[in-house]
Amino acid sequence: MKNPIILIPGPWTGAWVWEPVTRGLRTLGHDVHAITLSGLVDPEADVSTVGLATHVDDVLTLMEKHDLRDVIVVGHSYSGIVAGQVADRAPERVSRTVFVEGFLPHDGKSMLHAFPERVRAGELRLIAENSGRWPIPDVTIVAEGQDLSTRQAQWLVERFVGHPGHTLSEPAVLTRPLEHQRASYIVCSKEHFDGRVSEDVAAMRAVPNWTFHTLDTGHWPMVSAPDRLVSLLTSIAAERV
Repeated sequence: MKNPIILIPGPWTGAWVWEPVTRGLRTLGHDVHAITLSGLVDPEADVSTVGLATHVDDVLTLMEKHDLRDVIVVGHSYSGIVAGQVADRAPERVSRTVFVEGFLPHDGKSMLHAFPERVRAGELRLIAENSGRWPIPDVTIVAEGQDLSTRQAQWLVERFVGHPGHTLSEPAVLTRPLEHQRASYIVCSKEHFDGRVSEDVAAMRAVPNWTFHTLDTGHWPMVSAPDRLVSLLTSIAAERV
């Protein structure tokens, strides 16, 4: 019996960004649930009450609604923080957490804590100036060095929705150390010009119940390399570490 898989999109995106991966995994017999998180459907909607905890609850509600167990929870980019908290909140339902170029949750710290203070302050200003949403990046920023064609980058940006800002500034809540989770981390090598990942990610290489994998592509592998991502997720699902 194959594990159910939940695919959580990164910033500005919804379940749609996973469509090629969802199709590929379902073809291989997986029960796949791609989710669109609160505040990422209507770009004009009020997101003042949408926080990080809201997004964690979105995924927990999905698991409970479908009574999913032994789930592999996959989080991309920002949603690594969501996936890690989901696994912390529902360890009886989650078999493995997979971080696809994901930020890691740290108790009491937000995603923006991963950035230097000056950058963090700048992003908070942008959010305040854009009705509480983290604004959509320019297409050149999305495309540069990320293994995307111009058409792919434009396709992404045209569908992006400003990301609810409170989800980036609200601190994560963990009840047990992250290294206690059974997890895998997928490094997208073209995202790292110097070959180095962040210190908190690198530290997890020493954890016995974590595995590390590399895809030679950029930050949006579900767009730039969906077939390879499907193959890798399938291999991770079969791991017994």
